[in-house]
Amino acid sequence: MSKRGIALLGAVLTLAPVACDSKDDSLNKNPALTQRARDSIFANSTIPGAKAVKKSMSVADSVAARQGRMSDTGQQNP
Repeated sequence: MSKRGIALLGAVLTLAPVACDSKDDSLNKNPALTQRARDSIFANSTIPGAKAVKKSMSVADSVAARQGRMSDTGQQNP
């Protein structure tokens, strides 16, 4: 067998397991948890930056509540 044939066979044998891999590489590893639930778990941890996540979630809740109140009363955003 020539050097070119050996190199080609080596490349095929190296790439074959990768091509046949059926592992799901999606970002959502746990479909039972929503993004909000994952953020909530992270916010209540002791990891650096968790307080910022918790604060941003509370601000988002506040904005959503305000928008709900404004749409209920028929007002427009100032």
